[in-house]
Amino acid sequence: TVIVLSLLINYIFARHILGPIQKLATEADRLGSLKPSSNEISALKKSVHGLIESEEQTHQELERNRETMMLSEKMALLGKLGAGTAHSIRNPLTSVKMRLFSLNRSCDFNKHQKEDFQVISSEINQINQIVENFLEFARPPKLKMKKMSPSNVVDSALHLLEERLKSYHVTTRLIRHHPLSQTLVDPAQLKEVIVNIIVNACEAMDKGGMIIIHEEENHADPQKKVAVIRIIDDGTGISQEDQGEVFNPFFTTKDEGTGLGLSIAFNIINEHGGWLDVSSEEGCGASFAIILPIKDS
Repeated sequence: TVIVLSLLINYIFARHILGPIQKLATEADRLGSLKPSSNEISALKKSVHGLIESEEQTHQELERNRETMMLSEKMALLGKLGAGTAHSIRNPLTSVKMRLFSLNRSCDFNKHQKEDFQVISSEINQINQIVENFLEFARPPKLKMKKMSPSNVVDSALHLLEERLKSYHVTTRLIRHHPLSQTLVDPAQLKEVIVNIIVNACEAMDKGGMIIIHEEENHADPQKKVAVIRIIDDGTGISQEDQGEVFNPFFTTKDEGTGLGLSIAFNIINEHGGWLDVSSEEGCGASFAIILPIKDS
């Protein structure tokens, strides 16, 4: 229903709003070419073209909202299916873990048996982590909003990752002309998103490299001011085909992993009223942009 409604709005906008405005612009241009230029005609042309620019921005916003709604609807459906599956697995998995714990305490294993036991325990923990990821994905994030600068969250994430970045042989460069304006964010959830994207970037750089975190404020449209946190790596990049898939649940190019990290990140930023963007060229690194609305309350 949401998808059909958004398509209908786009159609009405293009046919009944943008079309007539573009026709008006053409007529204004023609009027300017037929008669000697005057301040009034110049002002008219400027106003009409300004109107077109404003309406095109609105159309882009509608298109972005349509894509967000489609992905959100898909995620909601997959989340319900994933939650049901996860709950079905969780109970017998808990029983297996308890049996193993009891077995480990009551039996005297030889060296090879201990190694086998460790492998089994490790695999069970891996399954358990996958189940937890499923459940986290299925649960809509409950945000605990605080008014603060997102720059503080960036600093906190970088401090948390300090040792991990060293282990990946990755250096960071923070470009911040001034701290981002205060807005309403959930610092814990936003930090999870930033950490997730930075760790993904580290894993995309096999031999280390540099990650640039660039902060800026911009306007999504004349009335909507946004904070942008751009995380840029110099890794292997993402193919054009995969860029359309990276926020989809269970999509991954890694040998290990559930493919839920960026989907969860997408959900968190979506709940903030913002969106995630990705741009990349294969072999030339990737850039992820976290875009958050700047709200007073």
